Amino acid sequence: MAFVQLPQGTDLRPALKGLTDDLCQCPHWGYMLKGRLKMVTKDGEEVYEAGQAFYCPPGHAPVALEDCEYVDFSPTDDLTAVIDHITSQG
Repeated sequence: MAFVQLPQGTDLRPALKGLTDDLCQCPHWGYMLKGRLKMVTKDGEEVYEAGQAFYCPPGHAPVALEDCEYVDFSPTDDLTAVIDHITSQG
């Protein structure tokens, strides 16, 4: 479980380069507390707003349309692999 805060304009697509399809491969279940978050996939995009629960299957990249706060539930091993990749990007 994680509490995530992303300022407006945050686009994680560059940090995900090098993963399969250059997208996050960890599934996430969450609840938006504040703001609007766009999840970009190879097939389109989905926008989540404050007050909504969400599920993001593998193959997505978050973009903060507004300052965002959300609670995220993810498999530990899958999330660790993505975080390790992002932090290795410098």
